Amino acid sequence: MSTKPRVLIEDWLPVAELGIESRRERGAASALPPLSFLHIWWARRPLVASAAVALAGVLPAWTEELAKAYPDAVELQDEATYHRWLLRLIGIWGDPIIARRMYDVAVATGQRIPNPYTYKQAFRNAIPRADIDLLHAVLTHTWGELPVIADPTAGGGSIPWAASRLGLPVIANDLNGVAASVLKAGVEIPATHGLDLLPELKKWGGILVKRIEERLKEYFPSRKAETVATYLYANAIPCPRTGRLVPLLTDKWLRKTAGKEAAVRMLTEFDGVELSEPIFEVALGEDVDNIDASTGTTARGKAISPYDNLVIDGNYVKQAAQAGQMKQVLYAVAIRKPSGERTFRAPTPTDLDAIAAAEAKLEEMKALWQAKDILPSEEIPVEANYDRGHRMYGINTWLDFFTPRQALTHGTFGEEFARIVPEVQEALGESADAALFQLALMQGKALNWNSRASTWDVSRQKMRSVFEKHNFSFKWTFAEFEGATALYSWALDQLLDAYGGIARLLDETGASDSDLEDRLRRKVSILQGSAASLDLEDGSVVHICMDPPYYDNVMYAELADYFYVWEKRTLGRLIPGYFRDDLTDKQNEAVANPARFAAMGKRRKELADLDYETKMTSIFEESRRVLSDDGILSVMFTHKRAEAWDTLGMGLMQAGFTIETSWPVNTESEVSLHQANVNSAASTIMLVCRKRDDRDGDIKVYLDDIEQDIRRAARDAATRFQHAGIEGVDLMLSTYGPTLSMISQSWPVYSSTPDKDGRDKLLRPEEALALAREEIVDLRRSRLVGKAAKVDTLTDFVLLAWDTFAAREFPFDTARLLALAVGGLDVDELEGAKVVSKSSGKVILLIPSERVRRGGDSHAPGVRPEAASFDYIIDAVDTTLYIAEHDGMPAAKRFLDKHGYINDAGFISTLQGLVNAMPRTKVKGEWVVPEAGRLDTLCTLYFPDVTLPEATDVATLVEDKPDALFEME
Repeated sequence: MSTKPRVLIEDWLPVAELGIESRRERGAASALPPLSFLHIWWARRPLVASAAVALAGVLPAWTEELAKAYPDAVELQDEATYHRWLLRLIGIWGDPIIARRMYDVAVATGQRIPNPYTYKQAFRNAIPRADIDLLHAVLTHTWGELPVIADPTAGGGSIPWAASRLGLPVIANDLNGVAASVLKAGVEIPATHGLDLLPELKKWGGILVKRIEERLKEYFPSRKAETVATYLYANAIPCPRTGRLVPLLTDKWLRKTAGKEAAVRMLTEFDGVELSEPIFEVALGEDVDNIDASTGTTARGKAISPYDNLVIDGNYVKQAAQAGQMKQVLYAVAIRKPSGERTFRAPTPTDLDAIAAAEAKLEEMKALWQAKDILPSEEIPVEANYDRGHRMYGINTWLDFFTPRQALTHGTFGEEFARIVPEVQEALGESADAALFQLALMQGKALNWNSRASTWDVSRQKMRSVFEKHNFSFKWTFAEFEGATALYSWALDQLLDAYGGIARLLDETGASDSDLEDRLRRKVSILQGSAASLDLEDGSVVHICMDPPYYDNVMYAELADYFYVWEKRTLGRLIPGYFRDDLTDKQNEAVANPARFAAMGKRRKELADLDYETKMTSIFEESRRVLSDDGILSVMFTHKRAEAWDTLGMGLMQAGFTIETSWPVNTESEVSLHQANVNSAASTIMLVCRKRDDRDGDIKVYLDDIEQDIRRAARDAATRFQHAGIEGVDLMLSTYGPTLSMISQSWPVYSSTPDKDGRDKLLRPEEALALAREEIVDLRRSRLVGKAAKVDTLTDFVLLAWDTFAAREFPFDTARLLALAVGGLDVDELEGAKVVSKSSGKVILLIPSERVRRGGDSHAPGVRPEAASFDYIIDAVDTTLYIAEHDGMPAAKRFLDKHGYINDAGFISTLQGLVNAMPRTKVKGEWVVPEAGRLDTLCTLYFPDVTLPEATDVATLVEDKPDALFEME
């Protein structure tokens, strides 16, 4: 056995298969893995990708020696079969590439076909015991024992869960107490207790739910022949002129389904008497006034008073809220009839009396509950990145996110949970804390679906959770779960389904054919603390497989505070160490957090970046300490911004790692058609790292010395990965790993430009990443126009922007980097040339009619129908399209003839590049990008040498209901 066994991920990873299966895993919210339903956590990795990276980082690369060591193992006898065995081990039991191709054809043609996937989603397939036994034998042969896999920033637990399922020893750590609880509940407890715990969860959960119902039923009355499901509220303020209450409704719709329409009507007077606050009626079916239903009383922060129809200034709305004058008004109740019909009714005096009674009860209990540590009293920190409205509208404490009745409901759960703890401990003994820990998670589910930030989805006729988006945006209207019989009963059902699903997947994997009780002995350790200070011995881990915080993408601690203040009073009763502080630890969190440096003004972003880099370097240094000398560090990273890659790369290299290879895997959800004009990256880059050996410190390496190696590595990677179907932003990202690899192999590398004092300075990875982007630009330009020659800088930018982003809108930072790579442009120049507009961190490609130049601007870049000549070909193309749109194709032909563009090689090359780059997608015959349609017609009529790629016409049903394509068997 060599000192450093070469592992499979250094040579091969099934990129295409993992991309398809990752998207399939997330294809429908209802079919997500059960781990996703146990407790919310943000930015979870797909299980199939996690399993592949964790396993490929410890499985040896195939060799003939390995085959000879196991002559009876068919799976190991040749490299191709060995690779197929990895796919089997992670649950890919068919050919996803062929299945996806069939799916795409069905989408393009609108055909109904048999489901092309002949096997279940990968995570649902239980790996047989024979495969597990062979896996363990190979790993023990390679490493001397089963290798330990550790994830120091484990978050939602995808990596440790996937590794544990395969029977590998796992260590999972997270700084955040909520995340550590999710790890314990989702990985450790089901791994050690399995399905045996499920009957106890049903029993004690039922008791808990019944007690809550008995205490709350008087505050949630239902009328005869109905069951209340949801209460719908609007925030309201007093009118500044009349003093009467103004409900802040964006519209009055309850349901828009044809033939089943429902909306509220707002009455400001009754029997000729003016009301101090409106009363509501519910109109159904033909009684709905569409115009009135679509008319609200608030928009863009302002309001309209229904009493005098005058505008209420947005500042007044905020001031009223901050002064405690904002109230919550019940305007409709969603109910079920005995027949099962779902409908709506107006609030009744009984409803309003129950709300008032609940408010009085909370006021009676509040001081006692806070003294008994049942109810949270913590204020929301002033330093926050997610201060997107709640503080402006009077939400200053975590309890303010809840109406009094919602707070009473959640507080009742907290008190009843505290009471049941000793009962369960006495009854269940050693397994009691495991059962209680799972039962406590019911509160997290309820909090996420029952607050002033949970809303009613008119289109889907269901509630939305608080964290439908990753922020605390203020909601003008919101929905309340029926709290006595529905909320915690539903939360228990969710818990049982999620835990049962998790435990079943674990128990079924590796089960003996002859004895279903023969389970794998899984070793799972959960740690809570900083990833920069792990309670592990030196060199004790073979594979550190991590999915670190993504720079500034998600502020986990800020979001988790919403749960932390409640769960430290439930989960914290069982494991106080996870909830030592008043709020989550933001000081030690490895994110680029500008709010922590708000006092530094313009330098806050720079300091946040430096703080993130310092913390990631410390985490990587600690990873290096606990990693064995022959071990692997794999890092999953998803971010479009170059600054994020710059800081991550610097941290890895400063900590003493080399980047051996990298793999781009499309792990994100499919982009819906309504997002067709907005770009987003979809790939996660898997970086594979080793401990760096010391090299001769007398040899100084500069960027100039390795520039050609970097360019070659970037071009080779882009060429390889575009053949694997990686496109756009993701193709650019795919070159970042190989670029960082080239630098890390020679580290330390110095910049070719000295500092201001003339001294050598360490290279920032971004300098090398810029070289990689230039190579991508040259490669993609050649692909688009059929030759490597440049056209002109503005035309190149437009071509490469459509090719890279496949969208009209994209992030400012990435646009800036692309402009630099294309020809040293900056975004201001592009804006001045009327190629783009910029706003709020994004850049938008202008349509031809937006590029028209008038009067004194006749010589500037842009659309100029009367121009004698054009300096930039994109201006000539857009002018042609503008004339075609407004005056027709014959007029466009006259323009082309006048300027000699019919036979102009540069013009024709640009047309070819544009039709290759622009999305050629239609919805019900209408082009998503109208210019693509006009280009199609123009080329068909006048440019027969331009090859037109096939257009895709996507049926509307495909967007939200892909299963409608498949014939159900």
